[in-house]
Amino acid sequence: MSEKIDHYRIGAKIRAMRTAKGLGLIQLGAHTGLSAGMLSKIETGQVVPTLPTLMRIALVFGVGLEHFFTPPVDPILEIVRKEDRLSLPNPPEGPPAYHFESLDFPVAERPIESYLAEFRPGAPASPTHLHAGVELIFVISGTLALFIHDSEKLLGAGDSMYFESDYDHSYACIGQEPTRVLVVVSSAQV
Repeated sequence: MSEKIDHYRIGAKIRAMRTAKGLGLIQLGAHTGLSAGMLSKIETGQVVPTLPTLMRIALVFGVGLEHFFTPPVDPILEIVRKEDRLSLPNPPEGPPAYHFESLDFPVAERPIESYLAEFRPGAPASPTHLHAGVELIFVISGTLALFIHDSEKLLGAGDSMYFESDYDHSYACIGQEPTRVLVVVSSAQV
């Protein structure tokens, strides 16, 4: 039974509300009529509060009892193994000049998209494109040319660049070795 109650994390919810309001245990006790010791035991899960006790606490924070019995939302956590990456070769026909592998495709409605990109030596630059938001690129190996704002920016291994991506831009490998790049895109407006 205690495992089912622990799942709701009642004590953690009380502690989060108390600290968010800047209240100490003694101050919360003054508002609820409960001792600081009892409140501490409730917050640490040593004691399960009765409904009347929980109602006293709920009234202080202006929440209903349902606040404490809403199951917590599991945090998003996805692992994408190297062999499971979704590969996006471009162009789709013929030998690819470059390709992107999605590093976070299983996550729905993600605020960012991340890719491992590889650009081939001697291949033409990627098509010029633009999209809402911002982009961060980090060069893992090789040399990358980024064409943006009518200029060419050269980035070597270990270099990064952050830019507003709603301007025409494209990429190309410079040199005789493939260029590997981490690309993180956010559609959030700047």
